[in-house]
Amino acid sequence: MKKLTIACFLILASAIGAFAQNSQYDEKLAQELGADDYGMKKYVIAFLYRGERVQEYSPEKRAELQRGHLDNITKLAEEGKMVLAGPFFGNEELRGLFFFNVASIEEAQQLTETDPAIQAGILKMDLKEWYGSAALPLLLEMHSKIAKEDI
Repeated sequence: MKKLTIACFLILASAIGAFAQNSQYDEKLAQELGADDYGMKKYVIAFLYRGERVQEYSPEKRAELQRGHLDNITKLAEEGKMVLAGPFFGNEELRGLFFFNVASIEEAQQLTETDPAIQAGILKMDLKEWYGSAALPLLLEMHSKIAKEDI
């Protein structure tokens, strides 16, 4: 009877374990994306705020800096260092977000310093570590399939 009880327990434990695992799990993809067991990983989010030096520049110079800002976003995305970026609507102090695909705030800080708008004081950033889906980098591929025009 004891052996039967143990056998039933082992079968039940195996069945529960099988149901607990995701049947669509792709180990290779999870490893490529740096996912943990929950399909998550650490990112660094940059909150972009209006800088103190905005009024020092002519509208033409601000447009030039904005073009450099957008080009820098594209470059970082192509390098796999940025997985998501975008502005907020309105004309408030909080201007937008960057999601960096990096392991540390220090690395994200170095990347923010490559942005011409940051260099000029048009924008400033506040960096925070964030835990989210490791699948975020896949958004870039999907976005290219639905965007008619480049930024």
